[in-house]
Amino acid sequence: MARQVSRRAFVSGLAVVGGTAALGGYAYSELQSGGKSVRGIAGPALTFGKTGNTSPMDGLTDNLNQLSSDLPLPRPFTVRLPIPQVLTPRRVGDTDHYHLRQTRARQEIIPGHKTEIWGYNGVFPGPTIISRRDRRTVVTHTNELPVPTVVHLHGGHTPPHSDGYPTDYLTSDESVRAMPHGSSATGHMPPDPKADVRHHSRAYTYPMDQPAATLWYHDHRMDFTGASVYRGLAGFHLIRDEQEMALPLPSGARDVPLMICDRAFAADGALKYPSADAHMMKPGVEDASLPGVMGDVILVNGAPWPLMDVETARYRFRVLNACNARVLRLALDSPRTTPAMVQIGSDAGLLAKPVSHEDLVIAPGQRFEIVLDFSAFHPGDEITLLNKAGAGSTGVVMRFRVAGKVADTSSIPDKLADVEPIPASKVQRHRTLDFHRAEERGWWINNKFFTPTESIADVPRGAIEKWTFVSDYHHPVHVHLVSFQVVSRNGGPPGPYDAGWKDTVFVNGSERVDVIARFHGEAGRYILHCHNLEHEDMSMMATFNLI
Repeated sequence: MARQVSRRAFVSGLAVVGGTAALGGYAYSELQSGGKSVRGIAGPALTFGKTGNTSPMDGLTDNLNQLSSDLPLPRPFTVRLPIPQVLTPRRVGDTDHYHLRQTRARQEIIPGHKTEIWGYNGVFPGPTIISRRDRRTVVTHTNELPVPTVVHLHGGHTPPHSDGYPTDYLTSDESVRAMPHGSSATGHMPPDPKADVRHHSRAYTYPMDQPAATLWYHDHRMDFTGASVYRGLAGFHLIRDEQEMALPLPSGARDVPLMICDRAFAADGALKYPSADAHMMKPGVEDASLPGVMGDVILVNGAPWPLMDVETARYRFRVLNACNARVLRLALDSPRTTPAMVQIGSDAGLLAKPVSHEDLVIAPGQRFEIVLDFSAFHPGDEITLLNKAGAGSTGVVMRFRVAGKVADTSSIPDKLADVEPIPASKVQRHRTLDFHRAEERGWWINNKFFTPTESIADVPRGAIEKWTFVSDYHHPVHVHLVSFQVVSRNGGPPGPYDAGWKDTVFVNGSERVDVIARFHGEAGRYILHCHNLEHEDMSMMATFNLI
């Protein structure tokens, strides 16, 4: 379990946050970049225990317990946006075979400093894998790290043996020597008798029987997901299908993945993560970080506040919030005009029709596909992507600079995909899942800490169920195996960011969110959990069985 913290300390922290929230409105800060002033907009701090209807911003943190870097940070918009490499399959046929090594490496993230990362193929973010719908993909992982790992394809409709159950460890020679409790990597509870532990290498099989979508893969080791993802174990996995490829959406170099996360750095360039145990064999974080770990540097595709040159055309951006705990509220700022953020996709695929937003609230684990149209700009114009839920260095994300004029044949069609609502009349069972802070330590679901041997729900294959998520804090709730539709917030309609098929939904403090899902898949055990990774690691996770 997590490192213990007293109820008094936790409540005292909330009192400080509540005092900040009472100020209301937005604060403004200025970042100087090459003589130009960049407006960073800070959103309100956490509103705890609010009742009634909540807005999409209620419950967001304003740099609560944020870690501070110890080295000089670069000026924003001086580092070019990197694009993750697309991985080439080693073997093709009726199945595409990929191989990834999980290994330590040194990478320049802050200019002039080398940072040790844990990366897939030694890079952060990991290589992008692109699959075709209904074409099986097998990814073989080899663990060369000092700890066990687990790989989860987030958003994948995946059989249980490849879903990344948090005790299905992949060990290495080094981690086995360091583990005093055999197959129980953490040693804080009895070994899981159903754990499928492998050594050195493991093949994960993905049927890909789902629509085109932006997925991502990351480590999912029990009690240590936050620390491992923070060190770099994350990458994109995209699915294509014929329907999507037939649309006149931006493509090629104008189809760009954006992995947004926050980190903090030590004076020597090392990543700062407040683990209770630097060797990651005993779980937990320092008490101040129990609400979730946040850093003061915003990274996009592994680069701090990067700059991307664009042309006067439409671009498709696959935006992933890969932060451990930070909720983002993205908005655009430009001296000439502000393009709309046109959402075309959600976690699990394209929307039925495009939706325009002035800003976009994205919780950890969520993906939003948006199109930005730069055709009204001129060469030399600059457009800044802001984070309205941040302050100072976390109030800005990246900048686009128009480099040239071109003709653009892309467009956004009025119809994108068939997204048929699941009728409420088809619901066969209703379950309520309560996400809240435990009295003394950690976080729990329905008043229980995560125990691998216990199931919170046994769901028949093919069943249609409504699940109600209840929250005392801001929790992004992620359900493995299935995609779902949001049907209600606090008894009213879904929120502005709830359209389409989702696998992660942002549940705000004192909210009730209803979702409906059809539980197709292979029988076995799966999990649901909060995607604030420190909450997940501190037991806000539960098993459900597909029977």
